[in-house]
Amino acid sequence: MAIQDTAVEKVKEVITDDIWGSIQDFLNYGIHVGPSDKGVKLTVGTVLMLILTFIILGRLLRLARKVVSRKLPEDDKKKFNSIFTFLKYIVYVLAVVAVLSATGVDVTVFLTASAALFVGLGFALQTLFQDVLSGIFIILDQTLHIGDIIEFNDGKVGKIFDIKLRTTRAVTRDDKVIVIPNHKFLTETVYNWTQNHKTVRESVQVGVAYGSDTEKVKQLLLDCAATQSGVLKNPKPFVLFENFGDSALEFGIYFFISNSFTDPRIKSELRFKIDAAFRENNISIPFPQRDVHIYNSSNP
Repeated sequence: MAIQDTAVEKVKEVITDDIWGSIQDFLNYGIHVGPSDKGVKLTVGTVLMLILTFIILGRLLRLARKVVSRKLPEDDKKKFNSIFTFLKYIVYVLAVVAVLSATGVDVTVFLTASAALFVGLGFALQTLFQDVLSGIFIILDQTLHIGDIIEFNDGKVGKIFDIKLRTTRAVTRDDKVIVIPNHKFLTETVYNWTQNHKTVRESVQVGVAYGSDTEKVKQLLLDCAATQSGVLKNPKPFVLFENFGDSALEFGIYFFISNSFTDPRIKSELRFKIDAAFRENNISIPFPQRDVHIYNSSNP
């Protein structure tokens, strides 16, 4: 009985070795691409490894996309899907290089042949990739939203109406469309007037002649702001006595508006009202004056 069991085990080992050998032969079977001394051999095992890697990476990437985009607005989810597709191809290319290298394929042949091309593309597409990456950051961290009002260092103000992968478009106060490369939001200081809330504090400065009734000036400024269309009742407008100027007592009326995009029009209408109110109440707005003294010196 023991002899029979031993024989069965040996038969199993032989069969197992034969099967395993056949599997190894099958996995090592492949074709040679390129010159015999510098070419690349692609085997069945390498191809199967690539397929398995693609399947695993595909599931992991889908899971990562769901985790990252679950809190994004619906419009941003669609934009992120296009970004994700772009990133997915990059990940797949890196995975192919890693699998080929791990299975013994000399990938330096491919890298050497494409090095010059990659360098040229890198220089040519440097700004493009910078804009694309900036667009990804903008969408993920929700730095900007449709309808936000922004201001750059050069004083340009615009309302955002479209955020794309490479550029952001905004309409200016004079109804012109400005196309902004996304990298500017990361490399330059940008003021977002509506990031925290829709209300914005604005002000109008005015100077009155020395000797004017300052309490009356304060009340007139508050009355003008209270009757101005577009100025919010809450928070309430307030007046600051800002300085004793060279030629005038300097005041500022501070108020809050909900539509900061119409800010110049509201300020202009408020200045008209202030000028009319001051004229009715005999409060003058002075202009800079200088006294010139001429001395006539006679020669001895």
